[in-house]
This record gives sequence, C-alpha cells and structure tokens, in this order.
Amino acid sequence: MNNNDNTPHLALPQQPRLFEMFIDGQWTRGSAVKQVTRFSPAHDVPVSVYPSGGVADVQQAVAAARRAFDQGPWVRSGAAFRAGILLRTAELIRQNSEALALCETLETGKPISQSRGEVLGAAGIWEYAAGQARALHGDSFNNLGDSLLGLVTREPVGVVGLITPWNFPFFILAERLPFILASGCTVVAKPSELTSGTTLMLAGLMKEAGLPDGVLNVLTGPGSVLGQAISEHADIDMVSFTGSTEVGRLTMAAAAGNMKKVGLELGGKNPQIVFADADLDAAADAIVFGICFNAGQCCVSGSRLIVERSVERALTEKICALLDKVRIGEPLEEGTQVGSITEGRHLERVLSYIEQGRREGALLLRGGQRIDAPTGLYLQPTVFADVTPQMVIAREEIFGPVLTITAFDDFNEAMALANGTPFGLAASIWSRDLETSMRAMREIKAGRVWVNTTIAGGPELPSGGFKQSGIGRETGRYGVEEYTELKAVHVQMGPRTPWVSA
Repeated sequence: MNNNDNTPHLALPQQPRLFEMFIDGQWTRGSAVKQVTRFSPAHDVPVSVYPSGGVADVQQAVAAARRAFDQGPWVRSGAAFRAGILLRTAELIRQNSEALALCETLETGKPISQSRGEVLGAAGIWEYAAGQARALHGDSFNNLGDSLLGLVTREPVGVVGLITPWNFPFFILAERLPFILASGCTVVAKPSELTSGTTLMLAGLMKEAGLPDGVLNVLTGPGSVLGQAISEHADIDMVSFTGSTEVGRLTMAAAAGNMKKVGLELGGKNPQIVFADADLDAAADAIVFGICFNAGQCCVSGSRLIVERSVERALTEKICALLDKVRIGEPLEEGTQVGSITEGRHLERVLSYIEQGRREGALLLRGGQRIDAPTGLYLQPTVFADVTPQMVIAREEIFGPVLTITAFDDFNEAMALANGTPFGLAASIWSRDLETSMRAMREIKAGRVWVNTTIAGGPELPSGGFKQSGIGRETGRYGVEEYTELKAVHVQMGPRTPWVSA
C-alpha cells in the first residue's frame, strides 16, 4: 500500500485516509486486530485510520532494523550514500509539502500556514543533516610518542527506538530522524497515535528515495504498549523519546534492562525575562507569539513572564492589547494564527489549570474560557498577573496558551525566579544592555537561550534541556554525534617492549 496521495486541496476528506504500518520496507497491518480512528480536533470528522499494533509488531520491526544494521548496506556504503538518500528525501518533502501540511493540520488542529512552514522547515533540516552525514569524523592523536598512534572513531550506536509526540509530529521527527540516519543507525519509529499520518507519509517518501528495506520502520498504536516494548527491547541500542517528563522517567526505567543509551527531550516551564530597558513593543509581540504558537502546545513556549516591576504594567497592557487582535479559529483558513487544541482531554487539562490559578488567587486579566464554536477545541489565550512562584500555575507545565506574570526588583531576584523550577529547557532574555543580557545568559540554566527574540533559529545549533527537561542534544553536529559511540584505538608502531624478560 502506498500511503502518499499528494493531491493538494484544502477541503475536509469525504472519508478518512486508511494507513498501514511500515515494516521492513513493506506496508502491513501486522498483528493488529483493532484500529485507531483519528478525528480532526477542529472539525470532529474522521480523517485518518491506523492499525493498532502490538508487541509482535515491535518484535518484527526490531528484527528488521537489526538485520538492516548488522547485514545491510546502510552503514557499509559510506556517508555519501546516506547523504544522497537524505537529500532526495528533502526534495520529495518539498514536492509533497501541500499534502503533508494538510494532513498535519487535519490531525493536529494547527493552522495550515503553520503546518506549511513546519513542513518546509523540516525539508531544510533534512538537507542540513545530509551535510552532517559527510562531515562526521573522529580524531587522531599523534602525540603519544614514536611507538604509538591514537585514533578515536565515531560509530553508529545501532538500532534506535524513536518515540515522537503529537504537538509537532513532522518537525520534531525532522529534528531527530535524519540525524539518526546520517550517523548510520537504523530506526524503529513510533509516532503519537493521535498524529501518525505524516510520519507514515514520510516513510513512503523515503522508500521512493531509495532507502534500503528495514532501515526505517514505523509502528502505530498505543504508546503504553508500543513505547514500553520499544524502550524495554534488548535488541534496541538506544531510545530517543520526546514528551512529558513523567513519561520520560518511565522510558528511562524501561531502558535500564540492557543499559541502552537514552535521549530525552521533556517538559519545560520557560521564562521570558524582561528588564526595564528592553524594547517593550518587541518583547510584547514575541511573548504573545510564544504563548499562542501552536495554541501554547509547545515545549519551549515562554509561559512565565518575569518582568522588572517598573515596566510590569506597561508591558502587561501591550500584551493584552495584542492578544485581543490574535486570529483564532478555522485552521484551514489562511489568516488563522491559532487553531484548535489537539485533543479534548488535553483541553480539559488546560482548563483545570486555569481554574487552579483562580483558586490560588492569581489575577485573571484575559481569557480563561473555551471559545464557543459549532466544532473545534478553541481556547481563549489566558493571562494571569500577581502570580507567585509557589502557585501551581507557576511551577507545572500547562502546555496551553496560558501566561503567568511575576514581577522582580533586581537582577538576582530575576535569576532566582527564572531558575526556580525543576525544568531547564529554554529561556528568553529581553534587554538593550549587552552586559545585562550576557550576565543573564550565563546564569540561566536552560539548554536554549534567546536574547531579544524567542523560538527562533535553525538546525545549526543544538536543542535539549538541563535538569528535568531532558538528556542529550538534537540537531547541529551534536545531533549526529548523539547517535554514535566513541571508540579509542591504540596502534603500536614498531616492536613492542617486552614485559617478560627473555
């Protein structure tokens, strides 16, 4: 079965698209006796149907990936071969971008303009990773004396289990999969059961690009079954998981059986730190973007505004005025900026946090309610002021369009507030003063820091978290190195000095 129907259109499907799993280069229902039907969260119509795979399918996919790694051409053909496949994949992504974007919007509820941007951005990441495949190298040590030469090689870690989330299913996949493949590894991928469509479409494009059988396998079904089996499997050498910190802990525990490597990108409670000398108009616009982007369902969303007290009122007024202008609604309309929340259960979770903020005594300035609409899970962007660090809404990741505002009086207090969570994924700093910005950048405990911008950049720099926001790094040259093992080699030059006397 070919999962790539590339006819571009912006209409709801008359019937859901039927998908199959991709194992050892073949489309299959595997052992599935049940299926998962995905309804568009914005339209409440069925858009995708997937097999609900099980442990037997994990076994089959891992065996295929193991054969492809141990016996196939993927590692042995060299980096130029791998780079060529990645470049052809990028080209096919661009050619099929409209179909991919439409599937992404129908399954996630995000605006079509955002989906298009993410798909084309993902193609650029695949192109970058192709270059990194050919740039991967080790080291040599010619300083060990005349009789010894030292070499350090980087070798692919092996079979990687790749578990991706529902909020950016195609883009987050692009931040991981091409780098894993560039290193020479093979993959068993498990996308979210809510948003598996574009991952399966990509598998079809990679087959078209010439990817050898077994190098990429895609399973669909419940994470509690498939994710657990992947994390525990003794023939998987590394697992890469992106999602909540709670499930990340479970992944680490499951991976302990064969001591597999673990890469985790987890939750965040990211500060936007605004000093009094900042450009408040630019900061306000970026803060609104950061909290509304993907309806706040973004791990690097700047959900905590930490602002110098002297400009708190002025900045708050600017933020609220901009929020009133944000276009929320039908994701298939070109001008929409914020679409639907991805799932009903998640909407209820976000609303429960908003009610928690009310009970804790935070001042609700904007939003806080579900938007009444015939279909769709739309939520008003929400702003709470007078938020103290002890409040639940200031400590826990809400994963929705909810902004908390806390004032500070001096630099040290700002840093204490910014770092006062168990998370350390991202942060934004706003100041026209170079020294203030650089001091703050040094003191912030986060894997990504933006100065006078937010959620910006490309695949050249690494992403990942400090503290309970994760382990390891993705993208950049670090994103390829993450999926390698280092081997130290000592080469004797000339006769060895005997240890035992003649």
